[in-house]
Amino acid sequence: MNKIWIIIKREYLTRVKKKSFVVVTLLLPLLFVAMLVVPILIAGGTDNENVAVVDESKIFTGKIADEDNLHYKFVDQNIDSLKKNYSELGYTGVLHIPQMDVSRPPSIIYYSKGQMNIMLKSKMEKKLENVLEDKRMEQAGIDKSKLESIRADVDIVNLAGREEKKGSAGRAYIIGYASGFLIYIILLVFGTVVMRGVMEEKMNRIAEVMISSVRPFQLMMGKIIGIAFVGLTQFLIWIVLIVGLYFVIILAWGPEMASSAMSNGMAGSPSYTASEQMALQVQEALQGVNWTFLIMIFLFYFLGGYLFYAALFAAVGSLVNEDPNDAQSLTFPITLPVIFSIFIMIAAVSKPNSSLAVWGSIIPFSSPIVMMARIPYGVPGTVPYWQLGLSMLLLIGGFIGTTWVAAKIYRTGILLYGKKVTLKEVAKWVIRKS
Repeated sequence: MNKIWIIIKREYLTRVKKKSFVVVTLLLPLLFVAMLVVPILIAGGTDNENVAVVDESKIFTGKIADEDNLHYKFVDQNIDSLKKNYSELGYTGVLHIPQMDVSRPPSIIYYSKGQMNIMLKSKMEKKLENVLEDKRMEQAGIDKSKLESIRADVDIVNLAGREEKKGSAGRAYIIGYASGFLIYIILLVFGTVVMRGVMEEKMNRIAEVMISSVRPFQLMMGKIIGIAFVGLTQFLIWIVLIVGLYFVIILAWGPEMASSAMSNGMAGSPSYTASEQMALQVQEALQGVNWTFLIMIFLFYFLGGYLFYAALFAAVGSLVNEDPNDAQSLTFPITLPVIFSIFIMIAAVSKPNSSLAVWGSIIPFSSPIVMMARIPYGVPGTVPYWQLGLSMLLLIGGFIGTTWVAAKIYRTGILLYGKKVTLKEVAKWVIRKS
């Protein structure tokens, strides 16, 4: 055990002291926060669009209201002369509405220097369609106020489980997808790190020296666990940094706005700008999650999934000789279940109770990814305790099994040089008695 600990310490300190570890560890939380903040800043800092409207039909005059950063100015001017100097007058474009029959409206033209963006086009079309609908109802003798009173808005509030906790399908979808995808990245990235570490030691003949002092199994386990601690350290640092940056963002938007939102209900409040509403929506989504439970489950599946696959990646690394390209063909049987898991996860976040999602979250080859996609929908509501417990037990058993298989491959492959190994030979090593 002492020898394994020495190898763990060596693997851990060697990687943690690298500049690349420090850079990636610090940059990823900043990137995560930027993905939340930048859209908010963009939404609040979009340039104003000042549109000159020439309404020859007189149907739309005074009936198109400004919204956000889009402002309309109705002008009584010849369209041909306005097209020549609208930019000097401070307009970004000219909307020309010709004479029309309301029942069969002609094409409405927008003149601008550059290509009209899709959002601007959609907003303008919606405004014009609403005015035309009102005009048609007026001609048909339909009372708009009565029609509006007939229309109903239905809001389905999900109260899940015996405790009837308020749920959010959108929030569960986003968190489940992000968690599953993050596990997917972890399995491939850290698994590849283990494989390349073994390959380098074998190619440099370092393994021969180390095996003179320790057993192949001890060397393999020390490397796997040491790199696992590196990943765990990185993950814990990310949690601290992301939580710290989150509180900085909340303080930056002001505690008064946050407390007002909590008491009044934030979305759609006219007193807030679009960027403030988006910031409050992010805050509400983050506050409605049991982060302690979610992080604990994530850590288990992070470690369990990593240990399950890392042993196999280490075994592959021990098989590679002078040609590193051999690793591509040898890793295919390992990466294939991981790739299948991400497709199951995509289906699971939409239908967490489907048979595919349930079995995918129980089978060890896919459970680290798929279970993390189901957990945000609720335990024990969507994921019963027996499914979660069975998934954990099978993952632990799967790790023991893959470690046993990998150890039998590793102890032969790590000292095998100058021969291209086939999967058939590897299978013989596994079934061969010690």
